[in-house]
Amino acid sequence: MILLRSLAFRVRIPLNPSTLAMPLPKSPLSPTAPLIRPIVQTRGIQTTKLVSPIKDQNLTVLERSKQLAAWTAVDQHVKPEHRVIGIGSGSTVPYVVERIVQLGAEANEERVFIPTGFQSKQLIVESGLNLGDVDQFPTIDVTLDGADEVDRELNCIKGGGACHLREKVLAEAANTFILVADYRKNVEHLGTTFKQGVPIEVVPFAYAKVLQNLHHILGSPEASLRMAVKKAGPVVSDNGNFIIDAPFDQEKMKDPFTIMAQIKMLTGVVEVGVFCHMAKAAYFGNQDGSVTIKWNDGRIEQVVASQ
Repeated sequence: MILLRSLAFRVRIPLNPSTLAMPLPKSPLSPTAPLIRPIVQTRGIQTTKLVSPIKDQNLTVLERSKQLAAWTAVDQHVKPEHRVIGIGSGSTVPYVVERIVQLGAEANEERVFIPTGFQSKQLIVESGLNLGDVDQFPTIDVTLDGADEVDRELNCIKGGGACHLREKVLAEAANTFILVADYRKNVEHLGTTFKQGVPIEVVPFAYAKVLQNLHHILGSPEASLRMAVKKAGPVVSDNGNFIIDAPFDQEKMKDPFTIMAQIKMLTGVVEVGVFCHMAKAAYFGNQDGSVTIKWNDGRIEQVVASQ
């Protein structure tokens, strides 16, 4: 018999003699211990059927242009050897996921997909793809994302959907960062068509101070807190923060890196929706069915519409 003691009671438990003969587990440090390989990620055989997020193929000219850009980008940058893929946010991204699904279950079986926000997470899950997190995979093979505007040097404005903090994390984590958009987003200088201003994510405690700094120091007198449409009060990001939209004049927007750095230095700012010197290429779907590809080395290519 073994006497077990506690502060409150004593219990007598009879021992089965057979249990005393059981061998002790081998120490992992023992030279006779079996080799155990660490498991980083267990995905197994994919049993979920892949489902396209695009149900209706009767697309408008604008939506067809987004689809063309997304398909071309996936075809050129999602390589068979890629295992970790970042999926961005925005209206073009469903077509990115659509093309990835078309590659088939076998091609995607050993892949994991990292979302930038709630929308892309839902796309990944509902399409039957393997969902991962940047905590598990801090290095990403390729990230494909949309943009609100892209200039001639591939600087871009992102954050119209309030996801730019996570989008920038996945862009920086990627070996290759690719932008996908329609022809309306292809501009000479930022701020040409996207007039609502630079999206800025701020902690709620500091939004009033940041607004004051934008108004009186950085030269954005029209900067304002973004208000929700179907909710009373401000827009709240996936990270629990507020969003400020800060318009700047065209002259300031010709130097997006400087304005991004100045905003980022304001205490209370979490992230700025200006992405500079990050993208390898940008794909723009055109009205005529062609795709314009701009590369970070200045090259511009045209992919003619297939007949």
